[in-house]
Amino acid sequence: MAANPLRILLVKLLGGAVCMFLFALFVMPPLYNMFCEITGIGGKTGGPYQVTEAGVDTSRTVTVQFLATNNGAMPWQFNPKVYEVSVHPGEPTEVAFYAKNSTSRDMVAQAIPNVTPFNAAEYLHKTECFCFHQQPLKAGEEAELPLVFIVDRDLPEAVTTITLAYTLFDITSRVSDSVAQVNQ
Repeated sequence: MAANPLRILLVKLLGGAVCMFLFALFVMPPLYNMFCEITGIGGKTGGPYQVTEAGVDTSRTVTVQFLATNNGAMPWQFNPKVYEVSVHPGEPTEVAFYAKNSTSRDMVAQAIPNVTPFNAAEYLHKTECFCFHQQPLKAGEEAELPLVFIVDRDLPEAVTTITLAYTLFDITSRVSDSVAQVNQ
């Protein structure tokens, strides 16, 4: 009995869709990170910043705005506690974000930052950030997530507003050990 050509086409199409999904989920994020690292674009900020004594420039004020979004598959409540602050370059500033695991299961999240305008990313230095670590929360648990940052005194004069946006991703399935630690 010959195979139905329509069934073969359907199997190929479904297999292609699964391969594209797996490629987008597991291959694209590391490639994007490598691309941003090499080119210095994409609005990604570096890791923890070591504070140097440069002083505060009180003659300038920069507005820093905060945005929070969830990846499409992330069911948590996630938002900044304050949406905007005015800072002087060189001045350490502390703000916080709010997260609540509103599901009935323990989960682990990871926040990915993005800075706009892109040329401001190298001038926004985070000394403490919840994005440096995974965020495990038990079912129904909520947390205040701290962020301490400094806008560099060398920020170009033309930049008067910086937007720091975080996207929260569910990484529970990738870090089952962390979930086990939450339960202890």
